[in-house]
Amino acid sequence: MTDRNAELFSRAQAVIPGGVNSPVRAFRAVGGAPRFIARAAGAYLWDADGQRYIDYIGSWGPMILGHGHPEVLQAVQAAAREGFSFGAPTEREIELVEAILHWLPSLEMVRLVNSGTEAAMSTIRLARGVTGRPKIIKFEGCYHGHADALLVKAGSGLATFGHPTSAGVPPEVVQHTLVLEYNNIAQLEEAFAEHGAQIAALMIEPIAGNMNFVRASVPFMRRCRELCSQHGALLVFDEVMTGFRVALGGAQSLYAQHIPGFAPDMTVLGKVIGGGMPLAAFGGKRAVMEQLAPLGPVYQAGTLSGNPVATACGLATLRCIQQPGFFEALAARTRALVQGLKTEADRAGIPFSVDSEGGMFGFFLLPELPRNYTQVMASDAARFAHFFHGMLQRGVYFAPALYEAGFVSAAHSDADIEATLEAARAVFATL
Repeated sequence: MTDRNAELFSRAQAVIPGGVNSPVRAFRAVGGAPRFIARAAGAYLWDADGQRYIDYIGSWGPMILGHGHPEVLQAVQAAAREGFSFGAPTEREIELVEAILHWLPSLEMVRLVNSGTEAAMSTIRLARGVTGRPKIIKFEGCYHGHADALLVKAGSGLATFGHPTSAGVPPEVVQHTLVLEYNNIAQLEEAFAEHGAQIAALMIEPIAGNMNFVRASVPFMRRCRELCSQHGALLVFDEVMTGFRVALGGAQSLYAQHIPGFAPDMTVLGKVIGGGMPLAAFGGKRAVMEQLAPLGPVYQAGTLSGNPVATACGLATLRCIQQPGFFEALAARTRALVQGLKTEADRAGIPFSVDSEGGMFGFFLLPELPRNYTQVMASDAARFAHFFHGMLQRGVYFAPALYEAGFVSAAHSDADIEATLEAARAVFATL
């Protein structure tokens, strides 16, 4: 039988760099040809050969309701009939922002944009403009999009001068980016002791989703908040993945349960708020956000920002997920998946650790959950590739990379979870 996925990949490689329009899709980490998706519905994807997969990628997070949810589809179709793009304000973008503000009380104003990269880039510019300071802190293993100043990481030592991790980024562009080890309080304190008066912002994924699934500990997050407040830096939560995905109030609501009065100064959002359409946002207190053009001196603009079809998709999604019991049911289903995987791995004698929150999860071929990027890197990449392809052959689609979190949707059924665990049982036996 002809493998249409392989044919399409060969054709794509002739005209698209690497044959893909985002690197992780290329299957470089696991080998083989990527699956070219023809359609999706509910919890399932179908590739170009007609093979069905249980989907645990969910477009990397946005599809919290599953694919083609009828209420979302109806809202998008109605909006498309009214017009694809106007380049002018609409009432719907106000409604979407009002919904975001309702569930994230740390925000007073929000600016809509088109991608998480754009939102993070704009947030850094605004933080520097508001504080008049040049330096930013980020953490190794946290991904905030591909803006030049954020494409940098360092080793375990404190970096006073960043080293770009992408060609085309001059060292001068990242010289003000300090890269620290995730969950390392001592290193955090050292950075603020040395550079505190120059730090505009500390940007962090509260639950990192690009070194798989790694949580910031409560003591570490408490210290981030204390040091930012003490030194006048802005604490920025990158909740592109976690916003409206791990809880209705985002990851920040989870830390507020453990740290009295906790709130970030600014928040970056994406994925779920667009429901699968290109849409993202950043927001914060009124005094900060009013420094944006046209009110203030910090420039930011976008022709497609607040797109009427994207806002319809996002607004319909947010309306569905705020129904009573939604997140409790989603979290229970996600826990059933990861705990079931853990049980099957234990039975097979495979080192395996798991974690989840809401509809987001991660698993590691390690005996204990890692706390930072260095520990994540100790995972067995070759064994993961074997596991990934074994699951894929049995109709289960996990992320094709060791360092990506996974996602469960409301469309996943108990039968889907059980089928996944049956497949895992068979694959673990081969490891």
